[in-house]
Amino acid sequence: MAFVGRSVPRLEDRPLVAGNGRFAADISFPHQLHMRVVRSTHAHGRIVAIDAAAARAAAGVVAVWTAADVAGIPPIDFRLTRIEGLDPYRQPILATGRVRYVGEPIAAIFAADPYAAEDAADLVTAEIETLPELLAADAPPGEFSPGYSTEPATVRKGYGDVAAAFAGAHATVALELKIGRHSGVPLETRGAIARYDAARNVLELYGAAKVPHWNRDSLARMLGRATSSVHLHEGHTGGGFGVRGELYPEDALACLAALRLKRPIKWIEDRREHFLATNHSRQQHYRVRAAVDEAGRLLAIDGEFFHDQGAYMRTHAATVPDLAATMLLGPYRVAAYHMVGRIRLTNKTPCGTYRAPGRFESTFVRERLMDAIAARLAIDPIEVRRRNLIAAKEMPYARALDTLGTEMIYDSGDYSGLLEKALAASGWQKLREDLARRRAGGEAVGAGLAMFVEKSGLGPYDGVHASIDSSGAVEVVTGVTSVGQGVETVLAQICADALGVDYRRVRVVHGQTDRIAYGMGTFASRVTVMTGEATRIAALKLRAKAIATAAGLLQSAPEALDVVDGKVVSKTSAQGPSIALDDLARALEPTSKLLGDATPGLSAEGFFESQHMNYPYGVHAAVVRVDRDTGAVIVERYFVAYDIGKAVNPMLVDGQIAGGVAQGIGGTLFEEFLYDARGEPLCVNFADYLMPTAREIPSIEVLIAEDAPSPLNSLGVKGAGEAGANAVGAAIAAAIDDALGMPGAVTELPVTPQRLRRILQPLKLGR
Repeated sequence: MAFVGRSVPRLEDRPLVAGNGRFAADISFPHQLHMRVVRSTHAHGRIVAIDAAAARAAAGVVAVWTAADVAGIPPIDFRLTRIEGLDPYRQPILATGRVRYVGEPIAAIFAADPYAAEDAADLVTAEIETLPELLAADAPPGEFSPGYSTEPATVRKGYGDVAAAFAGAHATVALELKIGRHSGVPLETRGAIARYDAARNVLELYGAAKVPHWNRDSLARMLGRATSSVHLHEGHTGGGFGVRGELYPEDALACLAALRLKRPIKWIEDRREHFLATNHSRQQHYRVRAAVDEAGRLLAIDGEFFHDQGAYMRTHAATVPDLAATMLLGPYRVAAYHMVGRIRLTNKTPCGTYRAPGRFESTFVRERLMDAIAARLAIDPIEVRRRNLIAAKEMPYARALDTLGTEMIYDSGDYSGLLEKALAASGWQKLREDLARRRAGGEAVGAGLAMFVEKSGLGPYDGVHASIDSSGAVEVVTGVTSVGQGVETVLAQICADALGVDYRRVRVVHGQTDRIAYGMGTFASRVTVMTGEATRIAALKLRAKAIATAAGLLQSAPEALDVVDGKVVSKTSAQGPSIALDDLARALEPTSKLLGDATPGLSAEGFFESQHMNYPYGVHAAVVRVDRDTGAVIVERYFVAYDIGKAVNPMLVDGQIAGGVAQGIGGTLFEEFLYDARGEPLCVNFADYLMPTAREIPSIEVLIAEDAPSPLNSLGVKGAGEAGANAVGAAIAAAIDDALGMPGAVTELPVTPQRLRRILQPLKLGR
């Protein structure tokens, strides 16, 4: 029975629902010390002195470190999208010379219990000579440090003759658009538990997620250790969303302390620290324009945007602005393009990736342009989109652009076909009629639609080790991690089909760097594509080895045998000889008399390389109701159509999309990190940082299409993790415009009640 394509139950949930999950806070070791980080209370200033004497003398305190104590440790390096000249902007693990945002680590306390550590942290005093705060990315650049500007780099993307396109255009539209600063808020905050095993000379770090092998290699370089002597271990993870699992200063501090103090070190981030110190994301300010012909067809898009990176360049370097500039064109055919992204440093928490990084932002911008074109030329917004879509017959479709080290080539897609499916499945025509009747009755209700292209399957490689033990159980060891997306289930399904066993007999081991030497990790919606294909290859090799071994034992030709339900059987006769995989595994044990000249063990390696990403795509549609008095926006209905190429487990795809939509609604209507004029964060708890609850999230309707399998892997799969978030801002903005009868009303996210009331003010004055 085939498992790929079926919504089989998840394998990873039993320990979680039984209360046996093992999260970072659950991990402890005898004689451990607890780390507390002392953080800057100033947004920008020169460090005159840090007095830690009282803290060092406090009961239970073993050590207090400031920058001088870690002077030999280099800053954390870049993992992706390194641009020349960014090195001076990396973050030190403790502030050196200057503080650049509220929440920056300036000292670390190590004490016998967490309460003593927290009390001692309050005893550390810092004398800071304040410097002017820079809080607006679109303001003139300032000085980061002597000789270095707060504009560390620009991202430039483009092709074609933009000037000629605008000169010959029938019409042009120009917009100024803003996306507010927000980020992932996982249920579990960050944690790092470091232990040095002197007997083995091994440094262990627990609480790892996302990219443990890269973090292992980076920590080894920073601490001057052999890579093989650093082991990272992932436990259960209470959410990732791009912000968890990167290498942060606290991870390096915990590891260094474990080595120096010869005791385990435990650090668990509290929620206020999470809001202050974990990567923020999203904040960008665009000035864009489009040139079109008389039919509304795009001739060119031109513009620039300011990317508010916060105080430092962290591990992602220029990834987010690079993706934003590259993927802004979405599913549309555009003859000429020019975009400049200005990376600006401000005195705010540094930024990184968050679900659909660069695409949530650029999809909002692109789809607002499409709606503006429709309004300018008095064409239906859906018809404008139809006229500009890249056709299925043009696939693969090469853009003269690149990102994440790969050329941008859309591998497959039928954008117009999915649009028509979405309109039919959502009942768009009837929906429009119903909304018109409600508006005639006085309600402010509307619908909006947005289209998008995602990216997934980032290479360049992934590998797994698969084996069968003497009980017949199959183990797949991989370098990826699980952040709740169903890794264990999906890889087990793929392995089961290729090998010929029940998926419940497959155990997937992930996030343990001592079990597999290499691994790219879990990001960029890459696991199902890259690790899935590596798993399929390993399982096929394992199957071939099992058949070859069984052929000798059963005195049959290998081509006459198959693996079915965990047994090697005859293809032609149900009554023919057979042997179970567990018996084969025992036959290949080193002590087996049947081993002969065969290599011991029933195992195989699978390795998959790909130099190109693949590109899933989708349609979002939203129905909203606006309360004209309060400015509240109620999302009544939300629909997503998404072509994933091939869904390994449709239930998990539905869940991924629904979760992404919920986060997208948060960033569109509620969530925003705000600062006062001195750079003091105003949103450091859930009373001020507003998140949607179940009451604000409608039931998410999902249509999964499989009309355009990817030609880049044997299964035809594409990723699903970021489809739900990508176009939420764009779709809801269009729906609000429709509800108000004001095309182009929404130009800034999130659309908070305060902002919406300002939009409504002209209407109220005109009553």
